[in-house]
Amino acid sequence: MDSQQSRVLVQLRDMILKGEFVPGERLAEIPIAEKLGASRTPVRLALASLEHEGLIEQSPGGGYQMRRFTSQEVADAIRVRGVIEGFAARLLAEDGAPRQLLRDLKECLEAGDRAVNKPSMELDDYAAYVEMNDRFHKLIVEGCGNLALKRVMDMLGGQPFAAPSAMLPMQSSMEEGQQWMRQAHRTHHAMVQAIERGQGSRAQALGEEHVEIARMNLDYALERPELAAELMPGIRLVAKGRGS
Repeated sequence: MDSQQSRVLVQLRDMILKGEFVPGERLAEIPIAEKLGASRTPVRLALASLEHEGLIEQSPGGGYQMRRFTSQEVADAIRVRGVIEGFAARLLAEDGAPRQLLRDLKECLEAGDRAVNKPSMELDDYAAYVEMNDRFHKLIVEGCGNLALKRVMDMLGGQPFAAPSAMLPMQSSMEEGQQWMRQAHRTHHAMVQAIERGQGSRAQALGEEHVEIARMNLDYALERPELAAELMPGIRLVAKGRGS
């Protein structure tokens, strides 16, 4: 994949997850190419990749259209991410994590502590936590050295709201959200401890348990669609239930 196609793919995926398209909207190559300042060929290839990822679908009239996702699809992707990340943590625990990786993970823990362990969090603290959280999960997945696992995670990362920070707490008050983030960050600490002590089964269980917070926040978002849409416009693409 050349650099222009990669750039277009990243831009289009970001637009989808930010809710810039509505379910059923036709994704025409020419307007998208003009908006992104690209030629039609990388747009066409990017659209084909997005269909393969399950983000869009073929339109009855030809080309592609935006699809709607069920809450079950999103919840399933979140749970699968937990299984995969848990296995990555187990590999690190059983194989022995490199010292530099442990140092990097502990830097993440310290950054998270600074963000959540204060009387009240500001928006900048929330942003800092998101950055830390993304880095923490990336370190575990890439650090385990399993290329097949990493490829699966890359694919899951393209699914709506399955990425590590996609379903961070969006409660009605910053105080309530801070409590959820503190709980999530305590699990980060426990995972690193299990990895460092070589406790593979515990590390895996913690990784799987960790994503339950994201799944609960999905339920919260669907129960409070007006609030969720303000914080995460793309949630409009998700419908309750199993059917599309």
